[in-house]
Amino acid sequence: MLVTLLVSLLVSSVFATEKDSALPRLTDTKAVEAFIDSADVVVIGFLEGEESRGYQELVAAAKRVDSVPVAICTEKEVWADHSISSDTITLFRKVDNHQENLVLSDAKKLDTDGLVNFITINEIRFITEYSQVNAVGLFGSEVKTHLLLFVNRGTKHFTELKERLGALAPEFTGKFLFVLINGALKSNAKAVGYFGLKSKDLPRVGIYDAQSDMKWLLPEGELSTERVRDFCQSFLKGELKEVKQAGAEAKSEL
Repeated sequence: MLVTLLVSLLVSSVFATEKDSALPRLTDTKAVEAFIDSADVVVIGFLEGEESRGYQELVAAAKRVDSVPVAICTEKEVWADHSISSDTITLFRKVDNHQENLVLSDAKKLDTDGLVNFITINEIRFITEYSQVNAVGLFGSEVKTHLLLFVNRGTKHFTELKERLGALAPEFTGKFLFVLINGALKSNAKAVGYFGLKSKDLPRVGIYDAQSDMKWLLPEGELSTERVRDFCQSFLKGELKEVKQAGAEAKSEL
């Protein structure tokens, strides 16, 4: 009886381990499209199978970056829908309708740390908290205009404003990247100062246009959805070109 119980527990443990290490399988086009639509950012391993190079590293990376859903698709007829012809790990994001491909045959080195870095750099959401890591993805996006929310984490405004602007961001898909800059971090002092601000002046909202290297601040007042929406529309209509820039001098990076 004891032996039977031990064997049963061992089998259950092995099964659970295998189950925990497996990635969801997407078997057709509808499943892939539904998965891509399920979150701001997702990753799909277009791999021939679990024995493929990169599969185990992808499983390990998925556990470390658990904010991003990860799945696998082994159906090659589905790969063609996304212009993929060989084993590739792909990140899809809604904010700029971008598809970032990591073609495994081109990767000289492939490890878990590298995949975590690939995901983290490109994890740009409808509202993304700025960091030195994701700055690469932010400035590498085809969308070159940033709506910036400067706010100090830990204040009563933080969560409310993040959610408010995050809800507004989809209206400007492909036109703006909404970026949150935590003014309480010393490492962000340069970005805050770039707009002529200090931590005590926050929260504020600004626009930075990388193509023209120009920047503007929304005048002080309530940061309502309507005011921020109008601010964005003013930029798109070209009305801000005649408005004095924020800060003392223009620089090319935050």
